[in-house]
Amino acid sequence: MAENDNMIEYYVDWGNPGFDVKQCLISAESGYAFAQDMMGNCYKYGVYVKKDFAAAVAWFEKAALQGNAAAQRSLGYCYDNGHGVEQNYEKAVYWYIKGAEGGDIDAQQNLAICYEHGFGVEKDLAKAVMWYTEAAEGGHEWAQFNLANHYANGTGVEQNYEKAVEWYTKSAGQGNADAECSLGNCYLSGHGVPQDKARAVELFMSSASKDNSIALFNMGVCCASGDGVPQDFRTAAEWYRQAAEKGSASAKEALGSLYYYGDGVEQDFVRAVMWYSKAAEEGHAEAQCRLAWCYKEGEGVKQDDRQAAVWFMKAAEQGDADAQLSLSNCYYNGKGVEQDYEKAAEWCAKAVQGGSAAAMYNMGNMYKDGKGVIRDYDQAVMMYTRAAEAGDADAMLMLSKLYGKGEGVSQDSAQEIAWCMKAAQAGQPVAQYNMGCYYDGGIGVEQDSVQAVMWFARAAGQGEASAQYNLAYAYEFGRGVEQDDAEAFKWYMEAAGQGNVQAQVQLGRCYEQGRGAVQDLKKAFQWYSKAARQGDVIAQFYMGYCYKNGQGVEQDYEKAVKWYGKAARQGDVDAQYNLAICYKNGQGVEQDYKKALKWYTKAAQQGHAYAQYVTGVFYLKGMGAAQNVETAVKWFQKSAAQEEESAVKALKSLGY
Repeated sequence: MAENDNMIEYYVDWGNPGFDVKQCLISAESGYAFAQDMMGNCYKYGVYVKKDFAAAVAWFEKAALQGNAAAQRSLGYCYDNGHGVEQNYEKAVYWYIKGAEGGDIDAQQNLAICYEHGFGVEKDLAKAVMWYTEAAEGGHEWAQFNLANHYANGTGVEQNYEKAVEWYTKSAGQGNADAECSLGNCYLSGHGVPQDKARAVELFMSSASKDNSIALFNMGVCCASGDGVPQDFRTAAEWYRQAAEKGSASAKEALGSLYYYGDGVEQDFVRAVMWYSKAAEEGHAEAQCRLAWCYKEGEGVKQDDRQAAVWFMKAAEQGDADAQLSLSNCYYNGKGVEQDYEKAAEWCAKAVQGGSAAAMYNMGNMYKDGKGVIRDYDQAVMMYTRAAEAGDADAMLMLSKLYGKGEGVSQDSAQEIAWCMKAAQAGQPVAQYNMGCYYDGGIGVEQDSVQAVMWFARAAGQGEASAQYNLAYAYEFGRGVEQDDAEAFKWYMEAAGQGNVQAQVQLGRCYEQGRGAVQDLKKAFQWYSKAARQGDVIAQFYMGYCYKNGQGVEQDYEKAVKWYGKAARQGDVDAQYNLAICYKNGQGVEQDYKKALKWYTKAAQQGHAYAQYVTGVFYLKGMGAAQNVETAVKWFQKSAAQEEESAVKALKSLGY
């Protein structure tokens, strides 16, 4: 302690073990600014005296008015937080400026924060950077960290990752966990420094050891992705769990996803929903979107379209493009909300602004169909094109279709094929099937059965039923590939299982003839039945045939007539001929020559040679119609022209 006139100097810091509060008070009361500041700190923190913010403010003010920079900063802090005085950001800034200009690095840091966020002063990022720089150069670890953030993000200063790394490194060197974590991100991404994932993990580990929740989360991410460490989902789950316990919403969402997919933990939709819910309730947009999907699909929670829409809305309002698209779909389909095409278009447009290629495709559909917006093919094509250029394969396929049909654009076969090829190469199964058809038929490309089979195989592998059928057909008849009944049977089975009618008929034939499979007439009948009930005319004919001949099923003439009738009415010539026989012989139906003649005639008109001969016989003998030799001769001649021997003999017997 020293005396200067009436002022008693006391210059021991209040944090020093040798500090004497009584001596400090005497000095402070004598007007010594340093001691006044020390007394302010004692009252502020309740050290050596009872905590009293009002008393702290009084002492800080005395020292501040004497120009003590530390006291000016502390007085600013009291006004900033309403400690001992009414909160007043403007006064806080006033005193921070005084302290900052006096060289106090904490005042400089706090003043920078005010300029960054507009507390008590107009927001000015450039001034924020200026004061962060002053404090950072003075060694303030948080100012160094904040300055690094501005360089990394290009806010208030031109983006410069190298500068960001420089200041993160300085702050991290002082043990700042946030800086270590951010520096780790730079090494992980290679921003401002050569990429070094192992170094990134070291920094994350150091930060995580200080309970930094972001670093704990980042360690989980590295373990899950195998960046800088061997991939290990189980270890990732442990890191995420620690981060979640520290309040990281991102970690909670990540844990939910591990449980959802069963990565590193036993798959458990209920637990997934629990973690998604925790993160969602904290406002995590991706978790809100994932929770919405769980409600939509009924996974881990009772299916509830309304709740799905609620959570999609929460995420969408935060700008999550996937949620905006999903919410648009809810309005479009009336799922969980009242159907509203205009709202569907509104949310879809927001998702488009967020860069969602799928939303661009949907927006194209809305413009094409005039739902929620005025129909506009130009806008539709523009949206499809944007989506396609962004990599959306469905949009590529749609452009192919539009160019093929000339809808909204001039018909252009070359563009049709080009966009279809792009979609096919992008993995779109329908486009792959279409390319197979183009090559198979030589449509817009040179005919190439091998290329056709290649594209059919790619689409078939993705479950495209029509492609599976065509691939099976290629194997059955050796078109573009070596003939193989077993492969044909395999792909007919795949397509038939998906309800492809043609494949079901062909599968029935395989079982009937024992091609590619052991002959099994019962199974043949079962597959014919599946196709017939879907209205396939060939299958309906086979059903009639099976019932008539007791093939794979108990013989039943009435059912034979029923199925022959269904196929005959669809124009199947063989069914018409066989139905005529049933009426002629009274099999499964009352004998009726008139109806027999009717169906013989229909088959004859389609060129069935023997039906033409029998029709002639009916007219010659007056069966089902008045005798008419001239008409009989006409039908005999048609039949004979097809070298039907019975007709030739009939003509000879009549002198022709």
